[in-house]
Amino acid sequence: MATTLSDKPGRTVIRPSGRRRRRTRPRETKNWIGGTISWLWLAIVIIPIYWVVITSFKAQSDYYLSNPMAPPTAPTLDNYQLVIESDFPLYFLNSLIVAVGSVVPAVLFSFMAAYAIVRASTNRFLRSVNWLFLMGLAIPLQATIIPIYLIIIRLHLYDSLLALILPSIAFAIPLSVLVLANFIRDVPKELFESMRLDGASEQTTLWRLAFPLTRPAVVTVSIYNALQIWNGFLLPVILTQSPDKRTLPLALWSFQGEYSVNVPAVLASVVLTTLPILILYVVGRRQLLSGLTAGFGK
Repeated sequence: MATTLSDKPGRTVIRPSGRRRRRTRPRETKNWIGGTISWLWLAIVIIPIYWVVITSFKAQSDYYLSNPMAPPTAPTLDNYQLVIESDFPLYFLNSLIVAVGSVVPAVLFSFMAAYAIVRASTNRFLRSVNWLFLMGLAIPLQATIIPIYLIIIRLHLYDSLLALILPSIAFAIPLSVLVLANFIRDVPKELFESMRLDGASEQTTLWRLAFPLTRPAVVTVSIYNALQIWNGFLLPVILTQSPDKRTLPLALWSFQGEYSVNVPAVLASVVLTTLPILILYVVGRRQLLSGLTAGFGK
């Protein structure tokens, strides 16, 4: 059915009448393969964690008599008490000293170096220093462990916490400089120019302008370096020998030798070792994710 209309004298326009066709929305296809793989990956991650946690609350006799995946019928904290009484607080303090003593100097030095590299990008010396930092990302710790060991011996720092702090600072700087420099480059140059016109020095601009605006990046590199140093095993096992200088990963390894049959006690030490990392991630996860995405997404 059509309707005849007169648009202009001597001109007839024929327009079709009737209901307009509804636009059909494209059907959303479900990604069954991706969903299945995601659930499988979630099971692979969750099941070991579940087994570790429930086993740490089991008695040693119940572990060998019951189903390993079944929850404990009579939960007990004896395993945690046994681990805490085995100098676990001392190992925790050592790990805390090494982590804080490495992260704070590394982040402060990296922030100031990144600011100098970005603000004086035309300086040839600073550009060469930037390339030197980037080259540090290509050198793995395993390839330098023998030179580090010889240097620590020559400095008479073997079997001390300072022997763990100094190499950790060196290996935390390259990535920290890279991330912080990317953030500082994203700060508008007009803000730096306005600070300079107001008579602010470079040091004032560094701490009053650049530092607040790059706080997500500072938190990101701090959390990342803290996790790497907290979980470090190679440096403690090579550069320390005394039991009172052990960190948590090395102490966990010694628990496995001391309680080779008592599996629940070993897993209780695993839970206690992981708790600080989990708390740190929960507290700073938003800053960590925003820092990673903003630092490399712009």
